[in-house]
Formats: sequence, C-alpha cells, structure tokens
Amino acid sequence: MSHLSGKRALVTGGSRGIGAAVCKAFAKEGAFVYVNYSKSERAAESVLACIEQKGGRGRLVKASVEDPDAVQEMFRAIRKESDGLDILVNNAAVMRDAYLGMMTLEQWREVIDINLTGMYLCSRSAIRMMMAKRSGHIVNVSSISGISGRAGQCNYAATKGGIIAFTRSLGLEAAPYNIHVNGVAPGCIETDMFMKIPQDIRKEILDRNPLKRMGTPEEVATVVSFLVSDAASYIQGQTIIVDGGMTNP
Repeated sequence: MSHLSGKRALVTGGSRGIGAAVCKAFAKEGAFVYVNYSKSERAAESVLACIEQKGGRGRLVKASVEDPDAVQEMFRAIRKESDGLDILVNNAAVMRDAYLGMMTLEQWREVIDINLTGMYLCSRSAIRMMMAKRSGHIVNVSSISGISGRAGQCNYAATKGGIIAFTRSLGLEAAPYNIHVNGVAPGCIETDMFMKIPQDIRKEILDRNPLKRMGTPEEVATVVSFLVSDAASYIQGQTIIVDGGMTNP
C-alpha cells in the first residue's frame, strides 16, 4: 500500500515547478491532492490531468493565498467534502528582485504578502483542522536565499528566512498534537522562477555549485514526500537543504 493512501493533501502554488512535482508525487503515493493555483488555470488543469491519467485523484482549488477571504473559502470547500486535511505544503511564492535602494514598496509588500502572509493564513486554517484530528503534516518551502542571502533579494530572502523561523516555532506548538511541521530549502532548481534570473547570474550561481547543475522539481518533491511519511516521524521543526551541496552553514 502506498504510504499516503487515504490522505488528503493541499499544495499551494501547485500548478507548476516544485508545487506541481509535489502534487504528482503525492498522488502517486495514494493521496487525494488539492491542487491550489491563483492565475495559472491551464497549468493547474495540466497537473490534474497528469494525476488522473496515472490513476490518481485530486481537485483544483483556486485561491490567492494572500487573500484571507479566498483562503477561508478554499478551506471551507475542503471541509465540506471531507473529514479534514492531512497534509499542507506551503509552496506558493513570488520573486520581485531589486537592489534595496531601487526596490519599491509594492515589490516589498507583494513578496511579503504571498510568501509569508499566505503561509500564515493557510497554516492557521490547516492546523485548526489537524488539531481536531490530532495528526497532520505541514511542509513549508523555503530557499537557500533565506540561509545565505543574495544581493537583490532582500525581500525574498527575508521571507524565506522567516519561513525557516516560522517552521521552528510552529513545530514546537504543533508537536503536542502529533502534527509534524518541517520544511525544505531548495537551491538552484529548474523552475520558471529560477530561469527568470539573468543568464550571467545563473551561470555564476551554478559555477559555485559542487554538483555543477540545477536540481529538478522532482528531486525536491522526493524530500517533501519523505517528510510527510512515517519514516520522518522523529523529525520536527527542521528545514532540509536541497541544493547540491552549495550551502554550508
């Protein structure tokens, strides 16, 4: 039997990149997957079609994670059709890179709102459902930018570092309820987001990577799938770095 058989999982930002890979990995392991998206409906439909073609099950749930009303409605819909949520993956994120002296307040606020406030809103709703069942898993997707920083990413790095701290704190709160909270911090992953970085900067980043290559969304999804399995039952409040050895804190 697959290790997520009978489980219900919500993946925010599930229409592409790491989120899409996590949705597919969960479905392969038997979970019913709620594929969250905000704007990329066609991409989300493609993810769900891939899941169903391989015998998996899921449903699309549209919501902008930074919108409290939209998040409330998304979780209301989940509660209406099931007895709760077993897994939440907070993956939705944006980058709006600029050197701080040139960064607009809008660029700062958009990244904070989606990357941090979105995680807060979804986690708050999910953990209430999980506390009632006294079980569950939350996995937060951070980044090595939140560990080592990167020029031009004060907003993004602040949110990703905040995600690591949030994961530690929520892990302490959730442990008495048998709710596991952990995270992953990917490095250079072959996603649309990473490919938007100028080519010369991408080359400089990859030159510093011991493996000399980008990782794949599937490699990150494998770690996320491990973190929601029984094999990770003694891991709590931790963030696993998945970056090919690039970060040595």
